Amino acid sequence: MALTFLVIQHADWETPGKLLVQTAKQADVRLEIAHIYREAIPDPMAFDALLLLGGPPNVHEEERYPFLKEEKQLLKAWLAMDRPCLGFCLGHQLLADSLGARVGPNIRSSVGFTHAHLTHAGKQHPLFQGVTSKFPLFKWHGQAVQTPLPRDLIMLATSDQCVVEAFSVANRPHIIGLQSDNHAAHPDDVRTWLLHDRKWLDSLTPTDGQFSDLPQKAEHHYEEIRKGFIQIMNNFVTLVKNRGK
Repeated sequence: MALTFLVIQHADWETPGKLLVQTAKQADVRLEIAHIYREAIPDPMAFDALLLLGGPPNVHEEERYPFLKEEKQLLKAWLAMDRPCLGFCLGHQLLADSLGARVGPNIRSSVGFTHAHLTHAGKQHPLFQGVTSKFPLFKWHGQAVQTPLPRDLIMLATSDQCVVEAFSVANRPHIIGLQSDNHAAHPDDVRTWLLHDRKWLDSLTPTDGQFSDLPQKAEHHYEEIRKGFIQIMNNFVTLVKNRGK
């Protein structure tokens, strides 16, 4: 029986991404997109898992982005039911915030491509089974989950650009946050992000055009990212299926 995931989207241009859509289709998973910034969220009980995408807001900007209040309420209720959840970028940060972690400015703005390293716990976690301990990331953020983490949160991956690249919850492996945006690493998606988030990118440096080579870098890194992402998503699907038994 096919699974159905509820995907929370925070901006028109930050869609699930071609890679996530293709991977879900191959895994027989139906994605229902909830544009939380302009429409009501459907009943979450009708879904097998919750996916949280990235977006322009920072976690604590509820006055500027009122929909964050609704999303935080949804997320806390979902976690209280101990149901599967996977957060990307802002979604990763919202998930951490709901679990008691602090979110604030990262050690540096992280945009582009780098590599993460799995921690010992990450190598043992079912999400990363079959994934190399050093794996590529597509990054697009200025905020990050802060350390030290609450006692029940487990760091799964780290990089030279961000301390907490991935985390899970003790005895709840089906709840995971990923700081990266690998789901949107297809070169076409990178071009879209570059176009629509130009104002933020320009605020990071006085040199216009510093990120103009990102589509070319995306072409170079895509196949490696694609293989790893497919493995990670297939592992998450397995976690969801096992949770339902």
